[in-house]
Amino acid sequence: MTVSRRFLLSAAAIGAAGLLAMPQLGLASGVTVGQPAPAFTVKDTNGKTVSLADLKGKTVVLEWSNHDCPFVKKHYSGNNMQALQKKWTAQNVVWLTIVSSPEGEQGYVHPAQANKLTTDRGAAPSAVLLDPKSQIARAYGAQVTPHMYVIDKTGRLAYAGGIDDKPSTRIDDLAGAKNYVDAALSELAQGKQVSTATSRPYGCTVKYAPPTT
Repeated sequence: MTVSRRFLLSAAAIGAAGLLAMPQLGLASGVTVGQPAPAFTVKDTNGKTVSLADLKGKTVVLEWSNHDCPFVKKHYSGNNMQALQKKWTAQNVVWLTIVSSPEGEQGYVHPAQANKLTTDRGAAPSAVLLDPKSQIARAYGAQVTPHMYVIDKTGRLAYAGGIDDKPSTRIDDLAGAKNYVDAALSELAQGKQVSTATSRPYGCTVKYAPPTT
């Protein structure tokens, strides 16, 4: 079965709820691979302040998440996301899971719920950041969950897009998938330029909070 056919079947399986998104390539205005990543400062689910500026000199992964999204569930139920988190945090990469769902929308969690999810799933991010006003999501142009970004040690955006090349909710598709995030991190660790710097993200649409005036 071709990838495109799997994609169509996945869309049909999810139904007409509007969960599936395959945005066009491209990032938000002002967010460009090779340019400085947008700055942010926010408290994590344990009350610790996390500032991107303080992480300069380290490679950083941003993982947009929504625990109710079937695409996110695929990567966690198949232990794919946890394995990546453990592999790369052991190599001094900072992995930040970001939840941008506002209260009342799918995927919203408060800090205690987020920490329980981390424990129950055996996840191992460096921190979980809650972004209920969608400020970080807007800064990066995050469109889906999981939308993935890799920031290099100089603070520049090195990768943005999907986690892999299998846009489905099928756990079986994890086997043999080309994982763009793992590849980007491997190349950066070897001092190489990221060969695939952008890809088409797929998943459930990020639930944005109304813009503040």
